[in-house]
Amino acid sequence: MEFNDFSAAQIRIARPTDKFDEVIDFYEQGLGLERLTDFANPDGYTGVILGLPNAGYHLEFTKHADGSPCPAPTEDNLLVFYIPEKSKIDHVANRLHSMGYPGVLPENDYWKERRVTIEDPDGWRIVLMNTKGI
Repeated sequence: MEFNDFSAAQIRIARPTDKFDEVIDFYEQGLGLERLTDFANPDGYTGVILGLPNAGYHLEFTKHADGSPCPAPTEDNLLVFYIPEKSKIDHVANRLHSMGYPGVLPENDYWKERRVTIEDPDGWRIVLMNTKGI
């Protein structure tokens, strides 16, 4: 059986949050992602799409007028950013730390060396990894 028949032009990870403004600030001002667009619709949803310019992947954060509960997953559910320049990782990690988001110990020891793990306002974890992506 062949599995190479799937293709996609874009990937978006979408997630609700009750800490909408804090989460947007974390990813936009702290991490440095660009606001690509935002939206509001009559069904009560408001959202922001963040990402890197000209990249085929985005993060979408939404809130609903009636609330958007979003319990964090386990400590080993990670969003990993591969960043080759250690100085850029240090810069972003220091900026996030100054905003009140210090590094945390990862669940899996693999993520300790050459990496920084940080929790966003909802408790979801990102990893800033000092190596080229695979």
